[in-house]
Amino acid sequence: MTRPSIDDVDFEIDLAAEKLLAAERENQKIAVEVKSFISSSNVSDFHTALGQFLNYRDALTKIEPDRKLYLAVREPVYESFFQRRFIMAAVERYQLRLVIYDVNQEAIVQWL
Repeated sequence: MTRPSIDDVDFEIDLAAEKLLAAERENQKIAVEVKSFISSSNVSDFHTALGQFLNYRDALTKIEPDRKLYLAVREPVYESFFQRRFIMAAVERYQLRLVIYDVNQEAIVQWL
């Protein structure tokens, strides 16, 4: 596993349940941070996901400024937790790009 380093900070990408994937979408370079939200606290998972997303986005602007970062979340988590006013406001405030996916179908449901 490679560990990119920016300004003496190593970014270790967890390749288990959580992943950072590089890909292309409609001729755009993208990176997708996959979060499972499986702990007992969605709020705690969101805090972690938001912090990692912001750090990865900052890192990408330095090493690949043309690559756009997305946060991928499971459809049930998006339909319940991500519909709360506080979470929706945070998504807007921090300009999170979201990918909503269906685990059973192994398919992307929506790009936001």
